[in-house]
Amino acid sequence: MHPSRRSLLLAAAATPAAAAVSAAAAEGAGGPRRPLVIGHRGAAGWRPEHTAASYTYAVQTGADWIEPDLVPTKDHVLVVRHENEISQTTDVARHPEFAGRRTTKTVDGRQVTGWFTEDFTLAELRTLRAVERLPLVRNRNTVFDGRERILTFQEVVDLARRLSRTYGRTIAVFPETKHPTYFRSIGLPLEPKLAEAIRRGRLGPRECVVQSFEPTSLQRMTDLGVPLWQALGTTGGPYDLVSSGDPTTYGDMMTPAGLARIAAYADWIGPDKSSVAATSLVADAHAAGLRIGPYTFRAENQFLPADLRRGSGANDFGDAFAEYALYYGLGVDAVVTDFPDLAVIARRG
Repeated sequence: MHPSRRSLLLAAAATPAAAAVSAAAAEGAGGPRRPLVIGHRGAAGWRPEHTAASYTYAVQTGADWIEPDLVPTKDHVLVVRHENEISQTTDVARHPEFAGRRTTKTVDGRQVTGWFTEDFTLAELRTLRAVERLPLVRNRNTVFDGRERILTFQEVVDLARRLSRTYGRTIAVFPETKHPTYFRSIGLPLEPKLAEAIRRGRLGPRECVVQSFEPTSLQRMTDLGVPLWQALGTTGGPYDLVSSGDPTTYGDMMTPAGLARIAAYADWIGPDKSSVAATSLVADAHAAGLRIGPYTFRAENQFLPADLRRGSGANDFGDAFAEYALYYGLGVDAVVTDFPDLAVIARRG
């Protein structure tokens, strides 16, 4: 390790918060050294995402962690949805009583039209039902449309604990703070509510790992005693940095110097899988003392490299096992996948 990077990491580890997180990671947050399988929004390839059925199926088929994306309600309850705009993941458009709630907002610098969780109370959201977000890709999942309600983060924690007891192994929750700068700007900050839930539930480092694309969101939670995961995009930079005029890009964050800065507050990085293949990112992350879990692994041809596609349709399944084998061979510490069952089978070799 370069002396300057080593000095930076040692200095970071000397802080009480960083030391607590490092100790938490050593205690078992990363689980066994074999690659962890993280169910992306549950088992989103087989069930509508962020539903109890999706999370349960992920665990039944071997997932080690399950991932809820967190957004707030009007009454400041954390619920799990891919986005705060819910027209693609619920049947809200079929509810005439909510027709007047449709609006256009600017979220992270982008105009979005639809219905937003922050305009609904939890009681109102309870009247909606989940639907498949990608019906043209996963038509088979539409059979489950309308069967599941929106879950709170606490309900996902409770479900994970029930599943842990049922299957005799600890299932971790892997919450992501979605659009934290935006929600802070409208008076619905995510971090205090998430911290409250972690402390109230006494979630330890084997039960919870917190992720975000925004570093300042993670830096607000370094005292929780659970590992933190810096998610990394492929273009541009984190919105919290962009909005403050900081020119740091995701590319900058994946350089050795950028990884050393991440290691001062986080235990993991989660890059897009395209940032890992044919690069030194795995080795560089490990050299910085970070674990690495790329996203998102899927089975459909359109999400696979050209040489692993099979059949003629974009949504036909390709050779997903070969892709998992490639990344496991690169030494990743986890994979984030819509198909945890396939990742578990591939992990067996």
